[in-house]
Amino acid sequence: MKMYFYDTGLVCSLLGIKRSQDIAQHYLRGALFENLIFAELMKNSYNQFRRPDIFFWRDNSGNEIDCILNAGPTERVVEIKLGTTVSSDFFKGLEYYRKLSGLSTDNFYLIYGSTAKQKRSSATLLGWDQLEELLND
Repeated sequence: MKMYFYDTGLVCSLLGIKRSQDIAQHYLRGALFENLIFAELMKNSYNQFRRPDIFFWRDNSGNEIDCILNAGPTERVVEIKLGTTVSSDFFKGLEYYRKLSGLSTDNFYLIYGSTAKQKRSSATLLGWDQLEELLND
């Protein structure tokens, strides 16, 4: 089970993070980034008066996907990584889930800490500031 907060400022307060500079050194900075992206996806659905069909997936072996968006007939599979330099490890969960689901790689996305959009063989990479493209695609 995972727990997300709609207010990442509240999470930072609960963790004792007082200044924005402190986040860069905090051991939970990746989890805070993931929480921020997940909350923004949820809020986008609510702001459009839709019930969010957004899920986290993990199997009993620990393989996981950060976010699965069910948007009508399409399913979008999203991995969220804070890093700005793309690593092959970023795609591990996506590749595992693609083999299980049989979905096209057009349905796979990686949201990461950069602002550059890239198309890779495994997924479309979107910067953290490009969430709208994921939702309107």
